[in-house]
Amino acid sequence: MIKAGIIGGAGYTAGELIRILLNHPQVELVFVNSTSNAGNKLTDVHGGLLGETDLTFTDQLPYDKINVLFSCSAHGDTKKFLEANDVPQDLKIIDLSTDYRHKAEGNDFVYGLPELNKEEIKKASRIANPGCFATAIQLGLLPLAKAKLLNTEIHVNAITGSTGAGVKPSATSHFSWRENNISVYKAFGHQHLTEIKESLTQLQNSFREDISFIPVRGNFTRGIFVTTYLKFDGTLEEAEKLYLDFYKDSPFVIISDKNIDLKQVVNTNKCALHLEKHGNKLLILSCIDNLIKGASGQAVHNMNLIFGLDETIGLKLKSAAF
Repeated sequence: MIKAGIIGGAGYTAGELIRILLNHPQVELVFVNSTSNAGNKLTDVHGGLLGETDLTFTDQLPYDKINVLFSCSAHGDTKKFLEANDVPQDLKIIDLSTDYRHKAEGNDFVYGLPELNKEEIKKASRIANPGCFATAIQLGLLPLAKAKLLNTEIHVNAITGSTGAGVKPSATSHFSWRENNISVYKAFGHQHLTEIKESLTQLQNSFREDISFIPVRGNFTRGIFVTTYLKFDGTLEEAEKLYLDFYKDSPFVIISDKNIDLKQVVNTNKCALHLEKHGNKLLILSCIDNLIKGASGQAVHNMNLIFGLDETIGLKLKSAAF
């Protein structure tokens, strides 16, 4: 039995992680750390867990009682936490923040995109969980990078739900502003571009093309829907074969020959992909649940790989029927 702890336990991704771990047959959730909520029941913050747990938040860190520590802390705080605390060297760490996603001297975290780095993840002790936009966009492009076919500008438009902005309310996540509204933000300069480019270069060392990325705030709570297009000289059948071959051992990536929609993946760890050929352009549609495949579900997928479990265990989550 894997014994798990969580720090930064009050946010949306932590809530989803708690839900998944509580229902994972090979995991015991030992503690959820939150200094601001210490002593409160988890259900006081994560109301959807009503009836599923009697655990309370703690301000303690009993490392000796766990095998794996998940960090759901705010961006920048995991690095501060590890620098300030004497964390045992043999403790597995899975970080859901941006702190260790980028290649840098002294960074011993493995980038935790299973469809790209599965074998490295199996041998790792520390995992940097990918960003939600980065996950959805990369999964739409990795097969082309593997075939060395990313040789022109890549155009990406991606719309995300309000939970991507975190649990703390802001002017652009407030219901009154977000409802019946959409807006563009961080056009051409989103922070996830760095990790996307690093992953594509990992497969195609010659990749130097621009990724013109327009992120959009959607008027819904969860999910990411990505529309990507680029020049492609091959046929649709050739493109589909590239994707089917690349993802043949990736249980959570589904390639559909029919158009896809967000409801097919919300509340699951799936990424749905659909390809179309329009003239000399390849259109790639990809969608995920930003809180699960884009965060907590992917973190548990990484945990399964690290501990030698079937990678799908505890993650056979079902989407709505309609």
